[in-house]
Amino acid sequence: MFENNKKLTHRVLVANRGEIAVRIIRACRDMEFASIAIYADTDINALHVQMADEAYGLSGKLPSETYLNIDKIIAIAKRSGATMVHPGYGFLSERSEFAKAVQKAGLIWIGPNPETIDILGDKVKARQLAIQVGAPLVEGTKEPVRDAKEVVEFAHKHGLPIAIKAAFGGGGRGLKVAWQMDEVEELYHSAVREATAAFGRGECFLEQFLHNPRHIEAQVIADKLGHIVVVGTRDCSLQRRNQKLIEESPAPFISDQLQQQIIQASINICAKANYVGAGTVEFLLSQDGKLSFLEVNTRLQVEHPVTEETVGIDLVVEQLRIAQGLPLSINETPKPRGHAIEFRINAEDVANGFLPTPGTITRFEVPSGPGIRLDSGVVTGSTIPSTFDSLMAKLIIVGNNREQALARAHRALAEFSIEGVASVLPFDLAIIGHPDFCRDFKIHTRWIETEFIPMVDSLPRQVPIKDCTLTYTVIEIDGKRCKVGLPAQLWAGLSSAVNSESALTSLKNEEQSETIVKSPVSGNLFKWIFKEGQEVQESDVIGIMEAMKMEVQIIAHRKGILKLISQEGDFVNSGDKVAEIN
Repeated sequence: MFENNKKLTHRVLVANRGEIAVRIIRACRDMEFASIAIYADTDINALHVQMADEAYGLSGKLPSETYLNIDKIIAIAKRSGATMVHPGYGFLSERSEFAKAVQKAGLIWIGPNPETIDILGDKVKARQLAIQVGAPLVEGTKEPVRDAKEVVEFAHKHGLPIAIKAAFGGGGRGLKVAWQMDEVEELYHSAVREATAAFGRGECFLEQFLHNPRHIEAQVIADKLGHIVVVGTRDCSLQRRNQKLIEESPAPFISDQLQQQIIQASINICAKANYVGAGTVEFLLSQDGKLSFLEVNTRLQVEHPVTEETVGIDLVVEQLRIAQGLPLSINETPKPRGHAIEFRINAEDVANGFLPTPGTITRFEVPSGPGIRLDSGVVTGSTIPSTFDSLMAKLIIVGNNREQALARAHRALAEFSIEGVASVLPFDLAIIGHPDFCRDFKIHTRWIETEFIPMVDSLPRQVPIKDCTLTYTVIEIDGKRCKVGLPAQLWAGLSSAVNSESALTSLKNEEQSETIVKSPVSGNLFKWIFKEGQEVQESDVIGIMEAMKMEVQIIAHRKGILKLISQEGDFVNSGDKVAEIN
């Protein structure tokens, strides 16, 4: 941990992990505040743990045992002498019960008041508030739906597509879009499951889904003195599975009139909700120019750096100032200085459906030079656990204009090298060379699924290497006792060979068998859709995996009778045999 002999006026517990924890720790250091990290068992050597002034273990591996465990975090805050708590994004950042627990413990909560989180975190109440202030909106339900029947009835009344959205969700989790009537019921159940797993609550509401819209948002900061400022706009339309991949600021190719409508609606919504702190008001913009309020994220966004780079404001430092009762450092929306683009560098196999690829990073060489900023939570040797989000780092490119930012992005992405796990780097390089993004800007929230997916097979495939954990034994060489470490999987192979040659042959035959169903990703086997002995058809969804807080389907590769190998609740690695279809 870093030495710091300066007098520190506050001790900030960072209730998060990964790159956002590192980002907050750096802001604390700039403010001369002490930083206190917390970590799950798998994060004991993580970068944010090494960088913090102090670090405390949460004794567990799963999110529910660690970064979602309010009691453990509050206990550590008290034990460590923390005076403030920063939730980052995700996990407990939008949970009012966490904010209340922090305040009850006598600590300063870095975020909106719990009452505001309750109003805006409940997407139904937020929608009602938006109606009261005259914000633009599409048709939707006034309350959460009670069952799948209500979802089907809404779809028949208002037409498809419809969005099934977690009332207490965010970050694309618990959001499903139904395009066909026969998928409505299952997508509703899937949204409920995903929302419950990620946020602890499964209530969902419905909205008309704008066809191929852009996703535009406004960054807001508000102090305790009643001042509210929209710092800038962002475009976050390039998404997969409703999660953003590339964002830029200011939002390009929108009129001054539309920008003013976004700014004014955002201020009105935040004023009505008595907003304090940093937050984001999100909108969808249809192909014909129709604007519709989406939601308010009552926290710092992943993509906040592009706004920082184009307006010259440190939003995390601003959060720390606001929490202390200090006024905003600006009084009005600043004029953007240039253009910034952010690339989320996820550990995902693009050519395999953007599936997460947990593992150990064996090489992490980052770009540098003019206009480049990297917010990273990893280094060479870091481990990407299967139980948490796949985000490794964020590459932020800044230029005097969008054209220069794109040119610098080409250079930076070409310099970036990651090995050990797959990453989205080949995808990013392909995107910035695509005319739909760099020239014509035909991007919308489903562009990847509808326009780009056919190109995925032609992308360079980054195949993640197997886990390189070493297993040690002692051998004798020329009479000298030596300790030897070899990869665990190699030992397993040697062991099989030693036990019997037939065992190795059997394993080879099994791998080549057409009956085997393999896990598409490392994670928990959440549910089997079909039961043992049932007949399945090719392309049937036979099971559901939960990996990095997202649902991933297990698809039948052939017709036959299902034999289950793994059980619900089991943790399995990518490629493990989970079933057979005979």
